[in-house]
Amino acid sequence: MDRTEPGLEHAVADGVATVVISNPAKRNAMTAAMWRALPGLLERLAADPAVRVLVLTGAGDTFCAGADISSLRDPAGDPQALAVAAEEALAAFPEPTLAAIRGYCVGGGSQLAAACDLRFAEEGASFGVTPAKLGIVYAASSTRRLVALTGPATAKHLLFSGELIDTARALRTGLVDEVLPAGGLDKRVEAYAATLAARSQLTQAAAKEFAAGREDRDAYWAEQARGSGDTAEGVAAFLERRAPRFTWTA
Repeated sequence: MDRTEPGLEHAVADGVATVVISNPAKRNAMTAAMWRALPGLLERLAADPAVRVLVLTGAGDTFCAGADISSLRDPAGDPQALAVAAEEALAAFPEPTLAAIRGYCVGGGSQLAAACDLRFAEEGASFGVTPAKLGIVYAASSTRRLVALTGPATAKHLLFSGELIDTARALRTGLVDEVLPAGGLDKRVEAYAATLAARSQLTQAAAKEFAAGREDRDAYWAEQARGSGDTAEGVAAFLERRAPRFTWTA
């Protein structure tokens, strides 16, 4: 892919799929075409048995500066509907997802980051939710997700003002999970993603559903646990002081 053209890049290595938001001319702003492309890309990665973790990041020194404003006049579809569809596809990804954030994480960028399971940021990153600057009604699902992460007061501050906050405040309010010093983000994300890829997919998949509020799947996951062999393998590996070889897959 030509990095001078906006688009989504991806690669899979050692169980980790990395998706890179790339629009260097506009601080990795998401075009309408990029919003449309993301759900299909996620569907393909979810179907790949080699993928155990997904990392979402931005090209260069920024994560995503939001939606490309020119896309708000795209006659081919409602830009907010496209963004919400991409956000929901990311939230529904069956494996653990991690946003690796440096630079600007604003507007649609914060929407995508919030849809990931976890968010690691490099010091100096800036976060903002900016629909009030454009007179846009932020989607109900996106608002609820933001409130669940930060609490209502911080969500209101971000939505009412459109002001940017720094990594210290983002960490304090729950918008991000870890803040890394300059130059430390990639190493930490690589190590953490490798840890997730080595853990039980059974545990992760059940925990992801339960954390999302699913209340109708207790019996399903109990049955999966009984038939998976992951528990026996985990206990045996612990007693034998070796790395477990978990085999359950969705």
